[in-house]
Amino acid sequence: MPIRRVALVWFLGALIPCLAWADNPLVVEAALDREVAAPLLDAFEEAHPHIQLNFRDRSTLEVDARVADEESPPDVVISSAMPWQMARVNEDYAQRLESPEARAWPEWAKWRDEVFGFTFEPIVMAYRLDLSRYVMPPKTHADLHTLLTQHRETLRDKVTTYSPSRSGVGYTLFQQDARYTTRFWDLVAAMGATDTNLEANTRSMLEGLSEGRYWLGYNLLGSYAMVWAQSHPEVFVQVPQDYSLVMMRMAFIHRDAPHPGAARAFLDFLLGREGQRVIAGETPLFSVRSDVMGPYTAQRLRDQVGERLYPIPLNASLLAFVDPSRRAAFMERWQREFQRLSQPEPSQGEPSAESHIDKGPQR
Repeated sequence: MPIRRVALVWFLGALIPCLAWADNPLVVEAALDREVAAPLLDAFEEAHPHIQLNFRDRSTLEVDARVADEESPPDVVISSAMPWQMARVNEDYAQRLESPEARAWPEWAKWRDEVFGFTFEPIVMAYRLDLSRYVMPPKTHADLHTLLTQHRETLRDKVTTYSPSRSGVGYTLFQQDARYTTRFWDLVAAMGATDTNLEANTRSMLEGLSEGRYWLGYNLLGSYAMVWAQSHPEVFVQVPQDYSLVMMRMAFIHRDAPHPGAARAFLDFLLGREGQRVIAGETPLFSVRSDVMGPYTAQRLRDQVGERLYPIPLNASLLAFVDPSRRAAFMERWQREFQRLSQPEPSQGEPSAESHIDKGPQR
């Protein structure tokens, strides 16, 4: 066969798969800010240039809804709403990953080799630096409760946190807080009394802090907050000194993935040394693997915070958090406690706590 013809055959053989991927790419439904994940996605595309990637950044509840889309299922599902991810895996929406990376992954960060926690992200408080002109910024959960109680009017309408009804990760974090502190419901009542603003995501909280609408934020994702603070010097991030929750972004391959081979390649990259190296060195998502170096590793976080780190366990206990009756009971008490210390008749021009009650859609 002439050399030119051989070259043409090779070129067409390489071009046809690329054209097919352009029309039918690997779909990753993710509750993960693309801006934060960009170095990781770029590294994957460089390592797998033949795979066209369609990364769709959505809210946790939007991602969860896409899992059940029978007509157009995703290939890979990523979310920080750990109970929802575990529930979907328990409903057999995931397929097992059989690879050296999966087998070597720490037992505490996976379940049945079907779903994997590939990040190790602290939960933080954040505040505007000029907050110290009015009050002493909190360093612990107890400090936060004292601050909200003693400076109620100063902080009215200036505090923000997650909406437990509009955010799966927000709901999960509050459930965990209730486990680790006996004064959790007193804190919820204090937040309600100061007309705390309930947001659906960390970005909205950070934007409010930078714009001056909020002075103090509670239970933000540390990964997003740390990136934000690098380019917004008016915002300071505080890892709580009494205890800090840690959540893991969980990933699984959909059982009906249109591109299972490419999906396995993507998940293996997240768990592999190169992907974890990028997470540790180029993102604030904090790597899980102990054999990579960088400013953002689980081991370095443990060295800095010590025994005060409380990782949310990745096991079947998460299923209880999405039990409908338990969720309904939790949300009912949340609404009740959020209103408990509210003034019955606020003065003219002053917003009542009723205006901040979490009335988002229930799942």
